[in-house]
Amino acid sequence: MSAGERRVRVAIVNYGVGNLRSIYRALEIAGASPVITREIVALERADAIVLPGVGAYVAAMRFINSIRDKFINILLEKPVLGICLGMQLLFEGSEEGGFVRGLGLLKGYVTRLPANVKLPHMGWNHVRIIKEHSHLISGLPKKTFMYFAHSYAPPVNDSYTVAITEYGRPFPSIIESGNLFGMQFHPEKSGRHGRILLANFVRLVREEHAKNTL
Repeated sequence: MSAGERRVRVAIVNYGVGNLRSIYRALEIAGASPVITREIVALERADAIVLPGVGAYVAAMRFINSIRDKFINILLEKPVLGICLGMQLLFEGSEEGGFVRGLGLLKGYVTRLPANVKLPHMGWNHVRIIKEHSHLISGLPKKTFMYFAHSYAPPVNDSYTVAITEYGRPFPSIIESGNLFGMQFHPEKSGRHGRILLANFVRLVREEHAKNTL
C-alpha cells in the first residue's frame, strides 16, 4: 500500500463459530482495516465483505438466514470474498449437513468430494489458472500450490471458474463473477501467493471505493 492510500474497511462476517484471527491479520497485512462483526450496521458501512472459511455450512446459514434479505442486499452492493466455506455459501445449497439452502448468488450446488480419496482434503495442492484476465490473480503463476482443508466443493462452471484443482474430481479453486470472488483454499495459510491474492482483493476494493466516491 502506498503512503497516503486509505485502508479500506473490510468486514469479516462472524457466523458465531471458529477463530477468525488468522484472516483478520492477513487482511491487515494486505492493507485493509478489517473488523470481525455480525452487526448489520457494520456490514453496511464496510467497503467489502469477507465470508470466512471457518465453521459448518448449516451453522453459518443459520446465522445468515436470521438477517437473510438485508444480508443479500449488502452482498449485492460491494465486493465480496468467500474463503473455503465462505465461497460455498455463495451457491444455491450444499449437501453438507443434509441439504442446506445457500445464498443463491451463484448457480450450482456444493457436493461431497468422491469417496475414493481421503477426506477431508487437507494440505497443499495444485491450483491451475484457466482464466488469466481476472485482476484477482495478478502476479500469480499459471500453476501454484495453495493450502486446502475441506470435504465439499462446488461444480466447475465456465461462467465463474478462474482456477481449477483436482482431488477426486475437478473443482473450482478460484472463482469470480461480477463483485463476487472466492477461493476454496485458505489464502491466509498459503504463503506468499496467498498474500498476493489477498493484496489483489484489497486493491480491487480500494479501486472500487475510489470509483464510487468520484
